[in-house]
Amino acid sequence: MAVTLTEAASNRVKKMIAKRGHGVGLKVSTKVSGCAGFSYVVDYADEIESADTVFESFGTKLVVDAKSLENIDGMEIDYVQESLLNEGFEFKNPKVKESCGCGESFTV
Repeated sequence: MAVTLTEAASNRVKKMIAKRGHGVGLKVSTKVSGCAGFSYVVDYADEIESADTVFESFGTKLVVDAKSLENIDGMEIDYVQESLLNEGFEFKNPKVKESCGCGESFTV
């Protein structure tokens, strides 16, 4: 089992945490949402719970709760910046079977 960050995503998370001034890594989870079933939730990880699984990519910790891991196991998170106004994390999840038309939710 693994969830990974690309080097670009790792660098972005490090910059975000440094600017914020605290945090142990990036927290990624899923929630029931949208028209297709699930959506991603991305936040700072300020602590690691006993039920969390921690992965590390390029020196950045990625924290995933047990319930979400089954939906995102094998996923790679990239950071893309196409312009100053168009940037963000891109989720490459091999478990996704279908996405909604707007791209906000997915089915596994």
